[in-house]
Amino acid sequence: MIATLRRRLGASEAGMTLIELLVAAAMGVVLMGGVVTLMIGAVRSQPKLGQKNTNVQAARVVLERMTRELRSGISVADAKATTVSFETYVRSSTCGASTTLAATSPSIKCQVRYTCEAGVCKRTETLPGVLTGGTPVILLKGLSASTGFSYSPSAIAPNNVTVKLAIPSPGGGTDATTISDGASLRNATLAN
Repeated sequence: MIATLRRRLGASEAGMTLIELLVAAAMGVVLMGGVVTLMIGAVRSQPKLGQKNTNVQAARVVLERMTRELRSGISVADAKATTVSFETYVRSSTCGASTTLAATSPSIKCQVRYTCEAGVCKRTETLPGVLTGGTPVILLKGLSASTGFSYSPSAIAPNNVTVKLAIPSPGGGTDATTISDGASLRNATLAN
């Protein structure tokens, strides 16, 4: 039958057979199915990637603030795995106040305490030498339990504090992100 059809069409008008057309269509459907599957996967993962990016950026801002204040610190009063308390200079009118000093006014000494536990990092500011009290301000939420501080004075780095912020995956997966930084108290010589 196919030979008869080819004879009718002539040798110069060769075309595709029905079987060839069906095989090509089936291959096209399989190929398009793969492309659609990839697109659906990308669209579904986009909100998680966006949330992870937002969480990492917020953690970077908090980490930068912590290390900046640690660098201007005078002395570490208390350091544990979840808390670090140190005396530093702040740009406030009084310790714990939310009003910023004018550019011509000198900074004042305050006790700053960072506490990162139960997935939340808080900052508390009190008078120098006061290790309790104050009004905590929440800086970051949604951290994992491995977030914390390390402080081990040594001859090489006597006033070095390391901060580690662990951000869990927004979808509950295993791809957690950890950012860390360390800072030495540059004003430690002023304590003497």
